[in-house]
Amino acid sequence: MTEKFILSFPIQLFLLHLRKNIALIAVYLLLIGIVLEQFGVVLGIPFLFLDPEYLHQTSWISFGLMGVGLAILTMAFHMTTYMMDGRQFRFLAVIPKPFIHFCINNSIIPFVFYLIYTLKFIHFQLNNDLSEPRLIWEYFGGFSLGSILTYTLIFGYFAFTNKDFFILFAGTLDKRLRKVRFTRATILGRYKDLKKRKDEVHFYLGLNLKLQPVRPDISRFEAQKLLKVFDQNHLNLFLIQLGLIALVLFLGFFKEKEILQFPAAMSATLLLAILVMVVGALSFWLRNWATVTVLVLIFFGNYFSNFSFLNRPHEAFGLDYSIAPTPYNLARLDSLTHPDTIQKDQENTLQILANWKSKFSEDSLPKLVLVAASGGGQRAALWTFRVLQEIHQIKQGKVTQHTLMYTGASGGVLGEAFFRELFLRSQTDSSLDLSNAIYQDQISADNLNPIIFTMLVNDLLIRNQKFEYGGRKYLKDRGYAFEHQFNLNTLGVLDKPIGSYREVEFAAKIPLMPVTTLVTNDGRKLIISPHSMSYLGSSRLGKLPNEKRQSIDFVRFFKNHDPQNLRFLSALRMSATFPFITPNVQLPSNPVMETMDTGLSDNFGVQDALRFMYVFQDWIRENTSGVLLITIRDSEKNLEIPSTEPPRILEKIFTPLKNIYSNWDNVQTIQNEVLFNYMAESMPFQIDRVEFEYAPEKVQLEELTGSQEVMQRASLNWRLTAREKKSILESIYTPANQSAIEKIRSTFENRPD
Repeated sequence: MTEKFILSFPIQLFLLHLRKNIALIAVYLLLIGIVLEQFGVVLGIPFLFLDPEYLHQTSWISFGLMGVGLAILTMAFHMTTYMMDGRQFRFLAVIPKPFIHFCINNSIIPFVFYLIYTLKFIHFQLNNDLSEPRLIWEYFGGFSLGSILTYTLIFGYFAFTNKDFFILFAGTLDKRLRKVRFTRATILGRYKDLKKRKDEVHFYLGLNLKLQPVRPDISRFEAQKLLKVFDQNHLNLFLIQLGLIALVLFLGFFKEKEILQFPAAMSATLLLAILVMVVGALSFWLRNWATVTVLVLIFFGNYFSNFSFLNRPHEAFGLDYSIAPTPYNLARLDSLTHPDTIQKDQENTLQILANWKSKFSEDSLPKLVLVAASGGGQRAALWTFRVLQEIHQIKQGKVTQHTLMYTGASGGVLGEAFFRELFLRSQTDSSLDLSNAIYQDQISADNLNPIIFTMLVNDLLIRNQKFEYGGRKYLKDRGYAFEHQFNLNTLGVLDKPIGSYREVEFAAKIPLMPVTTLVTNDGRKLIISPHSMSYLGSSRLGKLPNEKRQSIDFVRFFKNHDPQNLRFLSALRMSATFPFITPNVQLPSNPVMETMDTGLSDNFGVQDALRFMYVFQDWIRENTSGVLLITIRDSEKNLEIPSTEPPRILEKIFTPLKNIYSNWDNVQTIQNEVLFNYMAESMPFQIDRVEFEYAPEKVQLEELTGSQEVMQRASLNWRLTAREKKSILESIYTPANQSAIEKIRSTFENRPD
């Protein structure tokens, strides 16, 4: 019985994969780790698989598409392993439907993954605040339907096209096979390989899923003809692989059609399927030369990647790239922070400050409010917007009226920008209710599916589709996909050039909002605002000797490239450029200036707010009753020090890098704390601080709903599950956040202004 088990085809294939195809097994191990929430939890990768969204909702259709994606990946696994290893099992050539039999016997690894995935997504959905328990069966039914339909179509094709030995040689040889040059050219080499191998399979699973004995007389069949059966099968596999790849690439022409924007996890599985099929095809056709060929392709691909026809820049939409690039050097930076230039910008801002004060009674000293919001993807955008809504309800919008400036990074800036635009519109539309929960749904709507889909069908190859903005044409890329989807989610209210905010900011109808992004060339900040703010990048008067400029004023630096026409959505994207998801932006300078997420420099926006206070300290002292700094963090400020255990060998290698990443927020927090303490003690006016923290673990949910559920922290992603959204929205009710609201309310309770 043991011998029957060991020498069965499924077990022999599994052992073969362990010996030879460990890379393919690694794909499934990676997916299993993701599904079991052992990999990528911080980035929310498991939730893309366990709670897929399609057309902004989780439904049986979204799970059906996941079924399609996983079925295609599974078939890619079967096709690749059959092309590489199927010919060494000669008995397959003499049984009906050889490839289908191979798939059935090759299903141990995919079956284990399917079982784990199904059980895990059912368990996950049961704890995901479903409106009705029956939805679980709808999801499972959709997933099963998608998988079954895909397998039916693919297996149906092979059932009618793949022939076994007796059909193939019952008459004349298949005409199509005889015309394939690579079959005749390689047949002798494979025949020699086949003679060296020993067939060790005694049983195989039949179509009825019962063990069948292998024919004992395989040796009497001509090996050369057996190989022709495999070649005929391989040709059909190759054609369907080409068809699947061509279909995915064809969809790239319609990537803006929302109905074709697959769930992000499905796009990821299709990408894995394509990679598996390409690797399998190279391994089969090139054989011993496969590794050398891949290395040569990588070398030449890397060498030619900076040629113009391959290295197309990811542009900031609205800027003029047609004229000569702006020189980017130290002399140019110094010229932008000349004392006269700094004074000019300060005078412009002083007029804005005067306009802000004119909104209040002449004999009052109003409280000046600054808001700094941290980055953190979609969770930070929703959390920031939620807090601003709550603050706005205090004294019928009085705090918002007192707010002079918003600062921040990444997702926090997106939340501020959306709220600020709605606040602007509410001044001319009295029916607009800023506390409406519908805006929470808009700012938190999925923004990831189109990005990953664009990566799959467009960005991996040469980008060639263009669109027009501001009278100029730009290439569509993942950055465009991000902006386009965010624009749709927010109903187009932010689709305007930055220059359109110049007048309303100058009149102090809305807070100033300098959007910052990090210049990867030298670590400086790029300050994007319709009003030049050179004073944010140098000493107060710009006269310190040998000073290194800390930031670059965007409008003044790119004055020849129509900077006021920069799309505001592009500015927001530049501040929220998450590595590998949205591409770094290249700006028209020489050398090329590249930007990425400003969170790497200051994830909380506190430094910009403090610098603004420092520059205008004299005006603030004379014209206000002090500053209230409101910080909106997407993390807790003071966390208990975690316990540690003696590290293992691998942990000793990776722990230092992990510590740098995990403590980066702590490092910035401590730096900001030092700056704030210095400012609070040295400025000639009072500085108060109110802090809001996203801390779902501290939500007293039992008091609110009677539930004893523990709220889990949302992931760092551009897509949130229903449970994650709930944890963000409910975090406003933590004792600390409620205390912050009360502190703001008491500050403005009896003020005359």
